[in-house]
Amino acid sequence: MNRVLVIAVHPDDETLACGGTLLKHKSNNDEIHWLIVTEIKESEGFSKSTIEKRINEIDKIERLFNFDSVSKLGIPATKIDEYSMSVLIEKFSSVINKVKPQIIYLPFKGDIHSDHKYVFNAAHSCTKSFRYPFIKKIYMMETLSETEFSVSAKSDYFVPNVFVDISKYIDKKIELMNLYGTETNAHPFPRSERNIRALATYRGATSGCEYSESFMLLKEII
Repeated sequence: MNRVLVIAVHPDDETLACGGTLLKHKSNNDEIHWLIVTEIKESEGFSKSTIEKRINEIDKIERLFNFDSVSKLGIPATKIDEYSMSVLIEKFSSVINKVKPQIIYLPFKGDIHSDHKYVFNAAHSCTKSFRYPFIKKIYMMETLSETEFSVSAKSDYFVPNVFVDISKYIDKKIELMNLYGTETNAHPFPRSERNIRALATYRGATSGCEYSESFMLLKEII
């Protein structure tokens, strides 16, 4: 059994980027843990009804994935860059030391959203083997509407080298994603059912299965 931690900059990243993989981990009796970095707040212009709806969405997602724990940093959405890197590292380190995951999923360092970049840099700093010896595998995730819009330069291009067959879980992944009512829309919106299936089909064709999610392996300690 492994302990798995997925770091979601925004609620829905966990489902969009590795929902099928998390369901597969759970079916293999792994523990799955969810760290939600940001939170919408009235002070940022969100209505009470919108905030209540998001809380309900998160509760449903937590229950249906059957997460073993959920940690929330509560950082206001779009305000991550106002926190110093040392403060962010301290926040991530606290959760990582509590969960002690063997496997960790991070946002891709080249994602177009600046919040994803900040979170990657801070969280990746909390994976050094001499301080976090329990971490054995570190992956970067592919997140629709973020990763594909990264700068088309070699250093910022997502080149997957790990593929997870999620053929048994694609329908459940889409069902879960649809619970985030305001985060999905019809094609050609990036977070559409059609596009989620298209990416999973493409990654599946690359790896010889019906549907797949892809990742970049940063480190594996055997």
